Amino acid sequence: MTDIIYTIVDEAPELASGSFLPIIQKFAGAAGIEVGTKDISVAARILALFDLHSDDLAELGDLVKTPEANVIKLPNVSASVPQLVAAIKELQDHGFDIPDYVENPQTDAEKEARAKYDTVKGSAVNPVLREGNSDRRAPFAVKQFAKNNPHRMGKWTKDSKTHVATMGHDDFASNEKSVTLDAATEAKIEFVGKDGSASTLKASLPLQAGEVLDATFMSVKALRTFLAEQIAETKEQGILFSLHMKATMMKVSDPVIFGHCVEVFFAPVFEKHAATFAELNVDVNNGFGDVISKIESLDAAKKAEIEADIKACLADQPDMYMVDSDKGITNLHVPSDVIIDASMPAVIKAGGIGWGPDGNSADTKCVIPDSSYAGVYDAVIEFCKENGEFNPATMGSVPNVGLMAQKAEEYGSHPQTFMAPAEGTIRIVAADGSVLIEHNVEEGDIWRACMAKDAPIQDWVKLAVSRARATGSTAIFWLDENRAHDAQLIKKVNAYLPNHDTSGLDIKIMAPADACKLSCEMIHKGEDAISVTGNVLRDYNTDLFPILEVGTSAKMLSVVPLMNGGGLFETGAGGSAPKHVQQMVAEGHLRWDSLGEFCALGASFEHLANVKNNPSASLLGKTLDEATAKLLDKNESPSRKVNEHDNRGSHFCIALYWAEALAAQDEDAKLKEFFAPIAKALADNEDKIRAELIECQGDAVDLGGYYHQDQDKRIAAMRPSATLNAIIG
Repeated sequence: MTDIIYTIVDEAPELASGSFLPIIQKFAGAAGIEVGTKDISVAARILALFDLHSDDLAELGDLVKTPEANVIKLPNVSASVPQLVAAIKELQDHGFDIPDYVENPQTDAEKEARAKYDTVKGSAVNPVLREGNSDRRAPFAVKQFAKNNPHRMGKWTKDSKTHVATMGHDDFASNEKSVTLDAATEAKIEFVGKDGSASTLKASLPLQAGEVLDATFMSVKALRTFLAEQIAETKEQGILFSLHMKATMMKVSDPVIFGHCVEVFFAPVFEKHAATFAELNVDVNNGFGDVISKIESLDAAKKAEIEADIKACLADQPDMYMVDSDKGITNLHVPSDVIIDASMPAVIKAGGIGWGPDGNSADTKCVIPDSSYAGVYDAVIEFCKENGEFNPATMGSVPNVGLMAQKAEEYGSHPQTFMAPAEGTIRIVAADGSVLIEHNVEEGDIWRACMAKDAPIQDWVKLAVSRARATGSTAIFWLDENRAHDAQLIKKVNAYLPNHDTSGLDIKIMAPADACKLSCEMIHKGEDAISVTGNVLRDYNTDLFPILEVGTSAKMLSVVPLMNGGGLFETGAGGSAPKHVQQMVAEGHLRWDSLGEFCALGASFEHLANVKNNPSASLLGKTLDEATAKLLDKNESPSRKVNEHDNRGSHFCIALYWAEALAAQDEDAKLKEFFAPIAKALADNEDKIRAELIECQGDAVDLGGYYHQDQDKRIAAMRPSATLNAIIG
């Protein structure tokens, strides 16, 4: 059986694995450890829908439920609709006979294809693989490097106009209802119109005893009123308007919210050209970029008229936060371009500023419609206004213990999100006919439900206590007693904490905004505070604090102790991956930092050593950690600039330092003998290999595709040093 599974994914992480995976397999193979792969990329998942590729995700889903599981999961694309459509088009161009993604399917075939494709959207991978809760933190070597080599932070001032704006009423937070199931049942979700007629939205919703069930909705009328008010206020304040969403994880609800913002911001354009946009099948949920793309098919005069109206509208509205001011890509162009867990930390790290259409920086109104966790970002912004920016050289850390096992709290990632078809009631009905939760809704309101099973909650509490015990740090459950869902969780936390030895530990329960404020105060003084959170906040916090602490979330160690005894090791976040691919294609330089992969691999070896009593695996992990620390000490991480040390260079360095560490140790004579000549060959040829890894840069690179790359071209691009290849094999 394969000892370790290394996932094949997308974009920059997958490019990087073309260089790093052969090194992993060489080193692991010397200890008799087999490292195999499973393809969970967007392209593979699409092809598997039509039996054109093995369903590797399903196979991994079965594996992670076994004690033998040892999976290294690289960041994969959580596909938005534009990304999904682009991937389908690319696969069709590569000769695969697969249907189009039809936005408004009419025929049975179109509806069937659309239903299949919808299973690929959003964070479809994570709920399948995460059969355990998350333990995410900055590795010691990474944190120490950040302290010794602090990254640049933007300067905060007390008079900054940057602030968070959120609804606070008629939104998901305020409308939430939650219950804990006394007994198992197979529920259903249905809509009941004002006339009493009922229609089924979801026929089967299996629920377990002890499971926490939530449902809520956002009023579309209130949303649009709120957005219009914030746009007008932004204009008066003379700052940038920015929208921050989670349109990948919340793959149904947030694109709809995003679409409403596009319509409200460009209201004169949509009102005047409604008929034309309808003919063009413009889908605002895909962002304003969908308008720009589809008007290309119009005759020159009509296109010019619409472009003039867009220009006039932009002149009348506040300046917008830009994703790429040079290319004119606004905050509202594509929902997957503005992901809150990456975009908000970027604003905070920069000193509260965003980039406007003129290419200059400015304060910004950060619009986060739902108020569930908007207060977290507000707390950090207000702290920085009062105390100034954090100092990476002295600040503490906020590791995270996240509730995510068995699809816990995956709002929007499952088919439990619906747009109200008319005025009426959406309700969840148990098998015995009793109504578990119901809401009165109006047409277009966004309703959604989610669940968290009892066993994962128990495991989450256990993991929080174990991390507090292992570190001695304060552990804070970020739960608000005044929020329906959190109130149910607080009852469970208080019931399960006494099952563990908490003597001498500092464990608190605080509302998220208050917990964030306290955490900011603690890390400002150099102390650590473990954030113990639900799944959505896990996503937010494991980008927010690492970006402030160590400059990026890609360098985090994410260990998922699987509930049945296996291990899942995640290698950081991939929010910056698209930009890295763009640079690689344009200049032949990949600045992706594989530090997350190094840390995850070390933890994977250690897990393998413990499970299979394999001292060689333990030695591989220990020496890899030594090599990683040396790589950081020597500042051998990738440069951002072409014709300098890049991702491939850092892989050479890790191979050199790892081989040297194995050659120098005396615990395992066989490994010492095997790696001594490799270490010598790498060291003797260091200058030549480094030169080969620089000389290959500067020109455009053809990868044969974006989502479905030509593997020969990818490997050629990522393994350009003939000298290194000859040594590694």
